[in-house]
Amino acid sequence: MKQPELDPETIDRVIEMAWEDRTPFEAIELQFGLTEPQVIALMRREMKASSFRMWRERVGGRKTKHAEKRGFIAGRFKSQNQKG
Repeated sequence: MKQPELDPETIDRVIEMAWEDRTPFEAIELQFGLTEPQVIALMRREMKASSFRMWRERVGGRKTKHAEKRGFIAGRFKSQNQKG
């Protein structure tokens, strides 16, 4: 899986968005062009192993990280830094 070249500031933002409970992977893909497997690979590469395991356990099965599984679509806060 080919990762696009990202500058350190962009990598930091992707990691921040991936840690946020209510930011779906689809929003990261829309803004940065990274699919869910690419985000997981980036997180694995950029984080300590223990932090990565903690993150995977936290987001595993979380409905808010996948737009199709969410119980809401509109009416929630959206950061001005987020496209779409």
